[in-house]
Amino acid sequence: MVSLYSMPKITKAIITAAGYGTRFLPATKVIPKEMLPLIDRPIIQALAEEAVESGITKVVIVTRPGAEMTKQHFAPYTSLEDHLKSQGKTEQINRLKAISQMAEFSFIDQNPDFPYGTGAPLLSARDYLEEGEFFVLMFGDDLVKAQKPAVRQLIELWEKQPSAVILATQEVPESQVSRYGIIKFKEGSEEVEDLVEKPDPGSAPSRLASFGRFILNQGIVKILEEQIRQPMDGKEFYLTDAISTYAKKNPVLALPIEGKWLTTGDPLNWLKANVEFALEREDIGREFSDYLKELL
Repeated sequence: MVSLYSMPKITKAIITAAGYGTRFLPATKVIPKEMLPLIDRPIIQALAEEAVESGITKVVIVTRPGAEMTKQHFAPYTSLEDHLKSQGKTEQINRLKAISQMAEFSFIDQNPDFPYGTGAPLLSARDYLEEGEFFVLMFGDDLVKAQKPAVRQLIELWEKQPSAVILATQEVPESQVSRYGIIKFKEGSEEVEDLVEKPDPGSAPSRLASFGRFILNQGIVKILEEQIRQPMDGKEFYLTDAISTYAKKNPVLALPIEGKWLTTGDPLNWLKANVEFALEREDIGREFSDYLKELL
């Protein structure tokens, strides 16, 4: 029996934020997409906070080249703190300091020579991973509104089965399965057999969609390294392909996440996410709700 004191721990999260946000142009011409606001904090901060609240102490953020604004956001800003101090705004100072102090942050630009796709940011961050390490991967477009952070839910399952790769999932309508990687289970088993990328609704193996929260290991990274050496023939470099290959010989589990999965990858869904989180705020939720009712 493995002692609780000798159990490995997951302490590292990689957040992918390397997209150009073309659906938000011209707003994202200068501002990285991950720095768009979720009310009064950038989306990327909300993801980092979810990771830290789940026990993560090291956060690696994969950005697009030139995304200095993202790096600056997680660094101390002493001149602004001095300005706030002169105005007696202690609460704002503490909020700013908490951003850079919440975790150990590292940044890496996505390798521009890698093919387009969800495998590229993870492969770009491989030098930040240690041999045999399990880690969290978070997609920068995905948010989860939940009482218990989604990353914490994944880690709790992994602590019971610490040899497994784990995928966060939620059920989607049949009409939407062609937008996602869909789970196929091994017959008579709770283990994942395959992750089918964007299947036709009539042939989808389930309605469980994998979304941007994972517990992975270097086995997945090594498969990505092998795949990138092969001719891509214009295909996208999908993380789902690596997970499907890994699942043929290794345990992969799907965890239905308790909470509401929200995406911020396009203007409409970004607006919806802002509304969802604003309505939960103690300081503005009720007044904002009243305002929305006035519009109906």
